[in-house]
Amino acid sequence: MSDRHEHSHPHEHSQPHGHGHRHGLLHRLTHLLTPHSHETADKVDSALESSARGMRALWVSLAVLGVTALAQAVVVAASDSVALLGDTVHNAADALTAVPLGIAFVLGRRAATRRFTYGYGRAEDLAGLVIVLTIAASAAFAGWTAIDRLLDPRPVQHVSAVAVAALVGFAGNEWVARYRIRVGRAIGSAALVADGLHARTDGFTSLAVLLGAGGSALGWQLADPIVGLAITAAIALVLRDAAREVFRRVLDAVDPALVDRAERALAEVAGVRGVGELRLRWIGHRLRAEVAVVVDGDVTVRQAHRIAVDAEHALLHAVPRLTAALVHADPEPAPGEADPHQPLAHHASA
Repeated sequence: MSDRHEHSHPHEHSQPHGHGHRHGLLHRLTHLLTPHSHETADKVDSALESSARGMRALWVSLAVLGVTALAQAVVVAASDSVALLGDTVHNAADALTAVPLGIAFVLGRRAATRRFTYGYGRAEDLAGLVIVLTIAASAAFAGWTAIDRLLDPRPVQHVSAVAVAALVGFAGNEWVARYRIRVGRAIGSAALVADGLHARTDGFTSLAVLLGAGGSALGWQLADPIVGLAITAAIALVLRDAAREVFRRVLDAVDPALVDRAERALAEVAGVRGVGELRLRWIGHRLRAEVAVVVDGDVTVRQAHRIAVDAEHALLHAVPRLTAALVHADPEPAPGEADPHQPLAHHASA
């Protein structure tokens, strides 16, 4: 006998549909007044709170990077430094990545529909792809500009101002990087973490501009374009890391440690004789699970349902940022009994 539907309970975290939306909001407000943590070391934010934190991180970092890029642009116009130009363009691009992420967080708040039955959380993955493309474009621009200046070297003006602008760029980017990565990991947003890694590399490229300014001060004209090429290489490295994280999320990759954690939690549930297929997937910055558990074949439907509910509850406690689980109860095989899944066998290769 089996139980093949999603279970609700007093601490249900799944996003409500249609008419139940108002009830879900009321539940979340009640939850804030009487908090219940599923993990004391890594609390699970509600959907609305997570999105709000993500939006706040985006707009604060947008303001900081916008001011940083504007200050650097003024120095670029006066100094004609190609290294600082590349750094400024990259900072501006990093600030603008807040736009697709902001749109994704807003979409993620929308309730699921009959067409988008899982909601709109995967919009974050699309935003992550936009960020990766933005990083790639900024790397191409910085590289092209540096090569052009390498072929046609020109002296850098106002070297001291370039050095100050480089320090400003480093300070602004490192602050934003720490903020984005911390919030991104707290709410489980791969796109926001990728954006934070992007900002961190921008900070180190700003320090490279400082080296270029030092070389220019010593009369070495090629120092500026060479540093520009170094910045391009640094951007390429962060592009690799960001692309790997985002593409893994697009392909539904999860940390294997989460799977191990889920299996251990299920094994401790009373009535669970074994754990079959277990799947976890990210939808935006929230996790969903699908699992088959083995139960005594002689239990009633109600008893199997109770075990399935207990299994889901255990998962919600054990797995950080898990919002819902679909639990299927399989009867324990009896000697000589045919496999109850045999009618599905011919669909296995489909």
